[in-house]
Amino acid sequence: MFAYVLRRLIGAVIVLWGISVITFFMIFAVPSDPALIIAGPHASPATLAAIRIKYGLNQPEPIQYLHYMGRLLHGNLGTSYVYNLPVAQMIWQRFGPTAELALAAFVAELLIGIPLGIYTAKHARKISDYFLSALALVGISLPVFWLGMILLYYFAYQIRIFPLGGTGGIQYVILPALTYGITGAAVYLRLLRASMLEVLNQDYVRTARAKGASERRVTINHVLRNALIPVITFGGMDIGALLSGVILIEATFNWNGLGELAYQSISQLDTPIIMGTVMFAATFVVLFNLIVDILYGFIDPRIRYD
Repeated sequence: MFAYVLRRLIGAVIVLWGISVITFFMIFAVPSDPALIIAGPHASPATLAAIRIKYGLNQPEPIQYLHYMGRLLHGNLGTSYVYNLPVAQMIWQRFGPTAELALAAFVAELLIGIPLGIYTAKHARKISDYFLSALALVGISLPVFWLGMILLYYFAYQIRIFPLGGTGGIQYVILPALTYGITGAAVYLRLLRASMLEVLNQDYVRTARAKGASERRVTINHVLRNALIPVITFGGMDIGALLSGVILIEATFNWNGLGELAYQSISQLDTPIIMGTVMFAATFVVLFNLIVDILYGFIDPRIRYD
């Protein structure tokens, strides 16, 4: 088990390093001058030259990358060009609202998707199954920002049950969580349905029924438990992506979280914040994938030797 976890840890570190390389050099491919962002468009050439020397912007890109990685390994994400604030501080301030929205959206996905997935699997090839499966396909295809604007228009502008956006109490989180919950629940529905249908045809399920086990016990103890592995896989990636900041949801609902911070930094070409938010997001996604991989090793010992 130790060797299995160690392999997964090494793989996670390599993935994060690759993301840092790709992101860093993609940012430098954009035709922009960070010195102009810091000093403003009317700065003198002498001021711009001094800023480039101060921040090491006059050095070759590989050298700048090495300096960045050196700071990153010491927990220093740099200073924002636009706001002149530590990037780590800005990310931490935005993480709270994003975590709140992520938790609410994840719960909404599970509350909608899991029961419907069980229902469609138990009523496979019936009218209700075809209807819900078609509805799930529509849900997966819907752009989240479009669905968010529709919900905002009807429930915040027309009926005025919820606020038009921003962060605050529970009334602010319901619409964005429901928006992501509807589209995400469609994926859980289809995953769980397909997995349960596969398990329902296994010999041990037929044996349990032949021994007189109730349908409820067969579903929960034998079918659902074994059908949840692909759901757990997607859930690990999903919660990692949610915690790293869902840009479209936060931008649509003016949610003051990591997604909105990333969106603003890209429009302002604020390189330290772009790198910081990308690495923060990547760390969460890789971390939750690593947790899922380790859980697999405990659930099924055969996986440890793959």
